[in-house]
Amino acid sequence: MAIQWYPGHMTSARKKAGETLAMADVVVEVLDARLPQASSNPMIHELRTFRQRPCLKLLNKADLADPVATKAWMEYFEQQPGVKAVAISCKKASDVARIPGLAQKLAPHRCDAVKPLRLMIMGIPNVGKSTLMNALVKKKVAAVGDQPAVTKSQQRIDISSRLTIYDTPGMLWPKIDHPIDGLMLAASHAVGVNAYIDEEVATFLAGFLLDHYPALLTARYGFATAGMDAVAVLEGVAKKRGCILKGRGGELDLEKAAAILLVDYRSGALGRISLETPSLRAERARQLAEMPATPPEEV
Repeated sequence: MAIQWYPGHMTSARKKAGETLAMADVVVEVLDARLPQASSNPMIHELRTFRQRPCLKLLNKADLADPVATKAWMEYFEQQPGVKAVAISCKKASDVARIPGLAQKLAPHRCDAVKPLRLMIMGIPNVGKSTLMNALVKKKVAAVGDQPAVTKSQQRIDISSRLTIYDTPGMLWPKIDHPIDGLMLAASHAVGVNAYIDEEVATFLAGFLLDHYPALLTARYGFATAGMDAVAVLEGVAKKRGCILKGRGGELDLEKAAAILLVDYRSGALGRISLETPSLRAERARQLAEMPATPPEEV
C-alpha cells in the first residue's frame, strides 16, 4: 500500500515558506525522534539549501524513542554541513529553553536588538511544532491537537527585541517515494486518517516490533512472540484485549486490535521504540534499489 497525503493548503504553505525563508536566519526543523529521516521533508532541505540557511534539527519526542537509535541519528546529522542536532521533548521546559542558544551559535552575526535572531520553525504535521511554539513564547499562540495539519497558516511572533520566530504549517511532500516511509509516517500519526487503513499500518508495525522489540510486545500484552508473524501479533492483541466481533461466533476484531496497537505505540505505552536507524535506513534503501521496476499499468 502506497500512502500519499498532500492536502491543498500545503501547496500554498510551501510557497509562503519559501518567501519567508528569505528573511529567516536559521531553520529549526522539528523531527519525530522515532523516525528522524522519514519525518524530514525533502522540500525543507531544498528550500534552506537554496537560501543557504543553517538548520537546527530537533529530534522531538525523544522520550518515546530508543535512546541508542537517537544517539546514532545525532551523530549522523552532525556530520552534515550547517546542521546542529539535538534530542528534546517539547513538553520539557528545560529542553525548550536551550533552543535559542543553540540556534544563536548557527547565526552568530544576529545577536542584538539591531539584528535580532530570526528563527523559522518547520516540519511535517504532528511532530510537535505548535507545542514548541507555545513553550518558546510561554503562552498559547498555536493550536495543539492530536491530529495532523492542525496549523494551516503562518504566523510571526516577536518574543523579544532580540528574537523573532516564524511558525509554519506542517508540510508533507507531494509524493512519498519509499513505501516504508509512508507506513512509518502513518504509524506515527503524521498523515490524515483517510490516507491509510489502520489494519495494514498496524500489520507493518507488528512485524517491525517482532523483529526489533519482541520483549516489549510480551511486556505489554502478555503473550510469547516465538513463532508468530505480524497477523498473529494482532490476533494476540485482540485476544488479550477482548476484541471480539458481536454476532460472529467469537471472530476476532482485528481492526480494533490494530487501533489498540497503534495507540499504544503513539502514546509510548509500548515503550521507547525507534522505527529506523541510519544503518537500517541504508539497508532499506539498498533493498529498494535492487527491486525490479514496476511496469506501468495498461490503460
